[in-house]
Amino acid sequence: MREKNSVFRTVRSMTVAAMLVAMSVVIGIFCKSFLNFGAGLFRITFENLPIILSGILYGPIVGGLVGICSDLVSYLLSSQVYPPNIIVTAGAAAVGIVSGVMAKYVVRKQGMAQIILSGAVAHIVGSMIIKPIGLYQFYGILVLWRIPLYLIIAPIEILVLCLLFRRESFRRIVDRK
Repeated sequence: MREKNSVFRTVRSMTVAAMLVAMSVVIGIFCKSFLNFGAGLFRITFENLPIILSGILYGPIVGGLVGICSDLVSYLLSSQVYPPNIIVTAGAAAVGIVSGVMAKYVVRKQGMAQIILSGAVAHIVGSMIIKPIGLYQFYGILVLWRIPLYLIIAPIEILVLCLLFRRESFRRIVDRK
């Protein structure tokens, strides 16, 4: 495998990305099972946290791939009878892409500002704009109630990411010293 042409620079980064997909799927299934109110419309879920993390760590391409894979694997493991919603999948990809673009090109200096802005803009674009457009066909105008919900979920996910990056052991694992 050529180093310069690979999306995943090392086997380690590919492995971590795969684990982030698995984490997103497990978190999503858990939250959809136990924190679901109103037939899927009002659910508290933190499945975007690993997707945002992948974008921050590895850039927009890997972040987008983690978002797509997470959404499609979650769909395959769910009991949904309708086909996958491409717009919702695009929203999941946007979460990873936007967090990666923000971390790699906009706020290049590693630190809390990078994490906060990457997570906030990723949630605004992916979770508050694109995903509701995809869910509109199922829930109609009620889908707008998801936006205030993400005004609560996004800061919690960003706080968790900030706390993770403050730990020396975590920074050593993800090679960010």
